[in-house]
Amino acid sequence: MDPNTFPTKGNLILAKNSLSLSRMGYDLMDRKRNILIREMMNLIDQAREIQSQIDVTFREAYASLQNANIENGINNVQSISNTVPVEDSIRIKTRSIMGVEIPLVQSDPDGQNPTYAYYNTWESLDEARIAFEKVKNLTIRLSMIENSAYRLAVAIKKTQKRANALKNITIPHYVTLTKDISDALEEKEREEFTRLKVIKKMKQAKER
Repeated sequence: MDPNTFPTKGNLILAKNSLSLSRMGYDLMDRKRNILIREMMNLIDQAREIQSQIDVTFREAYASLQNANIENGINNVQSISNTVPVEDSIRIKTRSIMGVEIPLVQSDPDGQNPTYAYYNTWESLDEARIAFEKVKNLTIRLSMIENSAYRLAVAIKKTQKRANALKNITIPHYVTLTKDISDALEEKEREEFTRLKVIKKMKQAKER
């Protein structure tokens, strides 16, 4: 048997303190969950908006690429594409939301300089390059937001689980324990009072 459940005043104080801490912990978990849910819903809205922009931009980019292939020649465009350097401007940091680390992706907003000469290419190639640069930037933002939303969803699930455990298991346990110890102590006090009354009567009877 757990000695902390014995009906003593010390255990009653411990049970009340544990109950108070459990209720405080539940309030904090509930507040954290609500904040994380608001953050995740905001990210989901952003992701939807960016996804719609990506769809439109992709169509424009491929249309520009088709025009560039027609005006500049597919082989020439392919040769130019081979000169494009590897993207190395992306930097990944993290920021914290209620203790949840989420990615913060940064990249060069201006993109890379053209790797071809303007005098022997058509404007359609510039339009295609700019459009795909925009697609790249939108894709980077979308990946950051989707990753952040996933991490928040995992944190929300854990927080909900802890809050449920406090609400449905821990708090009821200490409520019951506090009541049981209080009832037992009150019963002891009544028994002690009754015993003292009996002793007092016996003592008075002897004095007579």
